[in-house]
Amino acid sequence: MDAMVPTRIGRALARRSSRSAALFALAALSSLSPIEAQAQDASPWQKGPHAAVRLLAGSRSGSVLLGGIAVQLDPGWKTYWRTSGDSGVPPRFDFSKSENIEAVTVLWPAPTKFDDGAGGFSLGYHGQVVLPLRIVPKSNDKPVTLRANINYAICEKICIPVEASTELTFASVASTEDSVLFAALDTVPKPASVGDPNPLTIRDIEREGKSKVLVDVVSPDNKPVNLFVEGPTPDWGLPVPKLLEHGPAGVKRFAFALDGVPPGTNPEGAALKLTLVGSDRSYEFNINLD
Repeated sequence: MDAMVPTRIGRALARRSSRSAALFALAALSSLSPIEAQAQDASPWQKGPHAAVRLLAGSRSGSVLLGGIAVQLDPGWKTYWRTSGDSGVPPRFDFSKSENIEAVTVLWPAPTKFDDGAGGFSLGYHGQVVLPLRIVPKSNDKPVTLRANINYAICEKICIPVEASTELTFASVASTEDSVLFAALDTVPKPASVGDPNPLTIRDIEREGKSKVLVDVVSPDNKPVNLFVEGPTPDWGLPVPKLLEHGPAGVKRFAFALDGVPPGTNPEGAALKLTLVGSDRSYEFNINLD
């Protein structure tokens, strides 16, 4: 649908770099009071123990809408990425009770790696994070109401399950939340291919025997990087790749074992997603395990 009806927000979702829409949105709202704009563009905070969530609405324009799920955590607490790592529980979202919505896609900012206290690592967020939403309405001529049932876990020394239900109608022609949503889009890893000439990239992937995968990474000025791996379905539980102390000159070599493969599954040829996270940029690589 994006290709059939290109819009300002559709193009921004594809390129994740436009700022003109946000600036226009803020200018167009100059006649509204802050209270009126807030009421239209964000749902009330749904507060739980040590965390709160709410929905954000971007500008209403065309066939693809930009929204977001904002999460605010108390100091010292964290929540999880779409793959939680060696421990933890990924969040789950149910948008089925929404009105005039064909599809909702959750976009995930690059996560942080945390020591889980048990010899492994969990992946997620602390402080504040906004998960952008790509929303396709059933009809562009009717109001859109997003209803979300959100199940997520928050952890400090112990983990607590949290459930929240919230809704928001997309009514604003121009939204005060556009700048927040575009900033969140910039933190979502961008698609890339192995060997791309980016300063931060995966140079090569190879197998070591049947049960180990080696990934060679280059980074600008030898800055620290993290690498994460996901299987083709949620029931895969691959470990967080480890940076090896000794590797080829000029690269950072990561390694991970083919542990956590579902019983009875042959991993040969499986579609894996590798997420490479640097200090100021991140990329996703879709590969097949040869």
